[in-house]
Amino acid sequence: MKVVDGRLSAARWCPSPNKNQRPPSSSAALPEVSLLVIHNISLPPGQFGTGCVERFFCNDLQPHEHPYFETIAELQVSSHLLIERSGDIIQFVNFNERAWHAGQSCFAGRENCNDFSIGIELEGTDTEPYADIQYDALIKTTHALIATYPEITNERITGHEHIAPGRKTDPGPAFDWSRYRARL
Repeated sequence: MKVVDGRLSAARWCPSPNKNQRPPSSSAALPEVSLLVIHNISLPPGQFGTGCVERFFCNDLQPHEHPYFETIAELQVSSHLLIERSGDIIQFVNFNERAWHAGQSCFAGRENCNDFSIGIELEGTDTEPYADIQYDALIKTTHALIATYPEITNERITGHEHIAPGRKTDPGPAFDWSRYRARL
């Protein structure tokens, strides 16, 4: 698995319109990418394998399909990647572009984490254990990202709950940070 021109070789490409350009960096070659943010998502909440997350990130979620969708259908959000329960990976935004995953956020005193981060969604919930194959896919993906974006170090890998405390809770207590970090 590797990153080529901002795309993960192992991922299925499903472009989201919910993106824009990152702010200019001091390097002329690539925009700054120096943080990896781990999230979780399931749509409807607690349900897996529905295809609804993909439709949500592509602004194609139908509000009438589920009562919860009425509350989120107008939102325009995305992440760079989604790792499904099966371990399959979908890429929505080129890593060199800004995905809209972190919202109001702060890491190490720096606001607006979308400007300099990559967001990876795990299909899951805060409380249900993630699948072994998801950890495998996440670890391989993380290695490929670190090889391409060396400013992402172990210290610069975090959860959404850590950059938006009080507002977000993912990836939650079900995510085994020790297991993940031990394989990096």
